[in-house]
Order: sequence, then C-alpha cells, then structure tokens
Amino acid sequence: MFSSLKKVLLIWVTAGLIVAAAASHAHFLLNLNVRIFHVEHTSDGLRIFLRTPMPYLVADKIGEMGEDGLPEAAPFTTNAVEDGQVVHFVDSAQIATDPLGLGRIAEAGTLIDIAGTRVLGNVEAVTIHKVNEEPGFATLSEAKQSLSGGTTLSAGSPAYVGDVIVDVIIRYELGSTPTSYAISSTLNPGLLDQDMTANLILDYGSNDPLVFRTRGLMEDPVTVSRSRLAGIATFVWEGVRHILEGIDHVLFVVCLVIGATGLHALLWRVTGFTVGHSVTLSLGFFGYVPSGAWFVPLVETGIALSIVYAAVLAIRRDELGRKSNKKVFVVTILMGLLHGLGFSFVLHEILQVTSPNIWQSLLAFNVGVEIGQLAIVLVTWPLLHIFAKLGQTSEMSLRLSIAIGCGAIASWWTFERGKVFLSMIAS
Repeated sequence: MFSSLKKVLLIWVTAGLIVAAAASHAHFLLNLNVRIFHVEHTSDGLRIFLRTPMPYLVADKIGEMGEDGLPEAAPFTTNAVEDGQVVHFVDSAQIATDPLGLGRIAEAGTLIDIAGTRVLGNVEAVTIHKVNEEPGFATLSEAKQSLSGGTTLSAGSPAYVGDVIVDVIIRYELGSTPTSYAISSTLNPGLLDQDMTANLILDYGSNDPLVFRTRGLMEDPVTVSRSRLAGIATFVWEGVRHILEGIDHVLFVVCLVIGATGLHALLWRVTGFTVGHSVTLSLGFFGYVPSGAWFVPLVETGIALSIVYAAVLAIRRDELGRKSNKKVFVVTILMGLLHGLGFSFVLHEILQVTSPNIWQSLLAFNVGVEIGQLAIVLVTWPLLHIFAKLGQTSEMSLRLSIAIGCGAIASWWTFERGKVFLSMIAS
C-alpha cells in the first residue's frame, strides 16, 4: 500500500511540475494593464477620476468581418492591415466630433452601488494620451491636472489603440456624500491576460486617503469604506497572490524547504530569503536600481538560476550537513535580493512613489508575500515529514524528484530568459 501511495504521489508531483512549467510566465509580464480610480467626495456626491487603457473601452466592440477583409471598426477607431495583420488606430476625427464619447463608454461600464442601488454618473471631461507620454496620475491633484490640461495626443499623428490611455471624470450627484459604496466594472474587452489587470482605487473621503487594490476585471464589487484595515487587506492579499501565482517564486521556496535538514535549518533559510527580498522590494520600488531595458531580463535570468542553485542544495542536503546553515543563510539573502526586485517591479506598476500612504501599502504587500511564503512551507514540510515516516528511502525519493524537476524547469527558464537578456544587450 505504501509503495503504491509513494508512486501515486511522485507521479502527481512530477505532473504538477510539468504543468507549472508549461503554464509559467515571467512575473514581470503581470499587472502591465493598470486602471486607476481616484474617488473625490463632494458635498453632494462623488467624482471619479479614472485612467484606463483605451482597449478596455473598445476592444469588445469590433464588428463583423467585411468583404474588404477588415472587421467593422469599433467606436472611435479605424482599421488597417499591416504585414498581414489587422491593426487598430485611434480615430481622431470621431473623437473631435464626440469628445465625451469614450467617457460614456467608461461610465456605462463603471458601476457605483450605494445601499444596494446603482447610481448613474455624468461624464464631465475626457483626455487622451499616448503611453509613456501621459501626465502623472498618482495623486488626486495630478489626476485633476491631467484632465484640465487637455488631450496630449496629436490629431495628425496615427496612434495604435493599444498605445493609448484615456482619462475620464465621472460625477455622481447623490444629494450628499456617502460613507461607503461599492465599485465594480462590466467592461470585458477580451484581452490577453486581462485577468491580471491591476486596479487601484484611492478614496479621498477624509484628509488621509485610503488605498484599495484588486486584480482582474472587477466583476466582483470592491466595497470602499472608511476602514483602514479593509484597504490594507487588499494589499496583503495581492502580496499573497503574487508569490503563490508566481511559479518561479514557489519553486524556489519549495527547494529551500526540501533542502533543510530540520526546523532550525528551515528557519535560517526562510529568514535569509525574507531579509533579502524585503530590502530590494523597497529599493527597487523607489528606483534605486538600473533603469535599462536589459535589467528586467537579467533579474529574471538570475531568479531562474537561483532556483537551479536551490535545487542543487536540496539534492546535496545530506552531504552538506547541518554546518552549512549559516552559509546557506547568506546565500538565501543574496537570492532573496533577486526575488525582491521581482516583487518591486510588479508593485511599481500599480503604485508610484508619490501615491498616498505609500509605506503602508509597501508594508502590507510585503506581509502578504511572507504569508504566501509561509503557506508554501506549511504544505511542503508536512509532506516531507509524512514520507520520512515511510522510510528514509521514500523521503529521499520525494526530495530528489522535486529537486530534479524544479532544477530542470529552472534550467529551461534560464536558457529562455538568458536569450532575451542577450538580445537586449545586442540591440
């Protein structure tokens, strides 16, 4: 019976690692699509300053294919064929004719619910900007300045829809300012990786703004109240999700766990990783790292190599013995520095240095990362303990299977990410 159980579990572990490798994406690809909601409380209601990528407003509104081989263009766009592919451009003429039209699409897809009743808004202003040329939007004052400054997109310069963001002001007249409300979205553009959309909600119901964070299309309402803990909890949860959904982080922590000879050794390893990534999470977020395009793939390659090294340590666990704990502690600090950069780049996509309560958000996200790491430990360590009770051979077989699988996957990632890094250097 025990022999059958071991075989079944080893098969499942191997299959899980293969699936993880096939499904894995470098975590820097996550959260590149960002929507920001600044919610200002007025004497008679709310005013929302929204920034959203233009595809979220129009991508699902493309019509049927015509005889010319082009689909019917979505509102405020035109179509063309480039290199055999249909591409979509901003239609400046339509926007000039109906300057608030994109705002009405945004308002229709943004649901504000108060005491179980949806309230409708009025679009006050719309501005359009090219990505990387847009004004700041990290604070309410920056959002107001962006909307008051007008559109920066040149009418005479063709712009791809995917390279454009839209800023909108939506006013909700309620008769009084609400103490709480729920916000959600019905926009479903059908974009690749849209479930990884980062949504940042900043509520200015008092002098001390509250920040809420959620991921995805916001089909499920986010309840915004004056509870500071509710806002903090959204960042904690995103930290948990980031480490658990970042398969490279998961494999690294798993290798740390299976390479530990006991609880004391495990404490050294986990503590080292925590110290390392906590440092670079903050340093990377505040920009104290190189800004070249080559740096991200370099770090990604380093993370993959760190998994290979952790897998080797796990395979050589019995050979290294307990005396290596302090050495491994230093090594895991260095590896944690690499992983912390990964965390910081993701967080920087949704927060800017000038965002309100920035240290609170950073701390909450980091706590979430620690909780996610602890969850991996609490799953992996008892599994090893169960196999150890079946015999030393069983425990060693499981450990070697996991370590070899993790090392093989990470070796492939090293090759793939290394190619990207080298191509960046060459260009």
